[in-house]
Amino acid sequence: MGEHLKIACGVFGAIHLNRGNVFPYVYWGLRAQNHRGHQSHGFLTFDGSKFHIYKALDLVPKIRPSAINEWLERLPGHVGVGNVRYTTFGETDEKSILKDTQPATACIKGAKLAISFNGNIVNTLQLKKELTKDGRRRSDAKLLCIKILAEFSRSKDLFSAVEACMRDVEGAYSVAGITANGELFAFKDPHGIRPLCMGHSESMDIYAFSSETVGLDINGFTRDFELEPGELVVISKEGVKRKRLMKCRKAFCAFEIAYFARPDSRFDEKHVYEIREEFGRNLARENPDIAGDADIIVSLPETGDDAAFGVYEETGLRWERATRRHRYVTERAFIMLSRERYATIDKKVNILASKVRDKRVIVIDDSIVRGDTTKITIEKLRRMGAKKVYMFITFPRIIGPCFYGIDMATYSQLIGAKNTPEEIAKIIGADAVRYQSIEGFVNATGFRRDELCLGCVTGEYPTTLAQKIADTMKKRFLEGREETRRLYEDYALIEEITSSKNSS
Repeated sequence: MGEHLKIACGVFGAIHLNRGNVFPYVYWGLRAQNHRGHQSHGFLTFDGSKFHIYKALDLVPKIRPSAINEWLERLPGHVGVGNVRYTTFGETDEKSILKDTQPATACIKGAKLAISFNGNIVNTLQLKKELTKDGRRRSDAKLLCIKILAEFSRSKDLFSAVEACMRDVEGAYSVAGITANGELFAFKDPHGIRPLCMGHSESMDIYAFSSETVGLDINGFTRDFELEPGELVVISKEGVKRKRLMKCRKAFCAFEIAYFARPDSRFDEKHVYEIREEFGRNLARENPDIAGDADIIVSLPETGDDAAFGVYEETGLRWERATRRHRYVTERAFIMLSRERYATIDKKVNILASKVRDKRVIVIDDSIVRGDTTKITIEKLRRMGAKKVYMFITFPRIIGPCFYGIDMATYSQLIGAKNTPEEIAKIIGADAVRYQSIEGFVNATGFRRDELCLGCVTGEYPTTLAQKIADTMKKRFLEGREETRRLYEDYALIEEITSSKNSS
């Protein structure tokens, strides 16, 4: 995808019941999921008495053979959790990113807890008021960790503590954690917005939780199940305990399927790449006029590739592999000055001029968020001699922000919030922009519509505070009011919305 979006995190946790060192499994589980977070990574292991922690910026590092023993000594223990992270909450300077790198820990009166968290909490203001008195800034992961431990300290029961969190914490949260007793636990928010699955080793002595199935695959583990919304699973030497603590409408993030998940990951019984191929077939069926006018298909690497194959299958048009990503052009476009940013985006994808010259081209991508990088790609295709450029977009038009862990948190950054597909085509320089219909998207996923969170394309959110914030700010945005920060971090706005006058 041209516009590189950020998602909060990737989670992995494992326990070795025969008390072997668990770090290698956590390490590989994160390496397989590094696409979920490039800014920082962290590992935490527990040896029965002490937490051992390592955190750093950037990608999970390669480990030289000569350094393996050093890593094993640094992170001993038979239970471990890890995290890869992008910033969707808090500041984005390096000092803040490192400070907020997970896993998060908490200690209350000698009791301690560690968690790895994927998602985003909407009511952090409420949690800050409830849990902190010193005025220090804390990430949503840290607040959640403190909340769980505070409830656990009162009830002395992990199931009761997590159930209390589910009642009081609004947002998306898939969590893997470790108690001071050496238990590995995992749970999802009551709507199950973010993915989290469980698996085991062939010898049945290692169990693991992973945001995506690829974290299990790389370790040679068998997938057991996807956690249910509102479910808590606890693993110890006593065995595996499962309990669904709260039942709400399932609202799995649709954008996980469209963009974030690796193509070889699996949700329910379908691999992600199979769903994306069906997206392409849908687009061809829904737009016969474009399919009938085009000469070739090209895809923006790599999330457009599977859908391109679907369009090819449905239309018979040649899928010309004329776009290739320069893998080592890695500067983050979103931190650059405009001229430098333009140049870097232009360099990230190589387009073979001889393959597109004088051709009417269907370009397939997964989404259009801001539109600026899509515009640059289309300009480049025009320079290479393309006669017409049609955009096929697998994800329906994004009209609203995300509150649950994708960093598109204001209306003003969304080209689709005010513009129709025809207007978007003019802005980005395409001859036409065609989005997959919501109905087609849902049918391809294998989920029912009421099992997906589609808030960013429908304006209908699964949680109460998020809906109130979205409705209030949409009205103000259309009136021309400026958004100064991520909506869920605009505490003045949230205070206004949640006051008795406005929430009555």
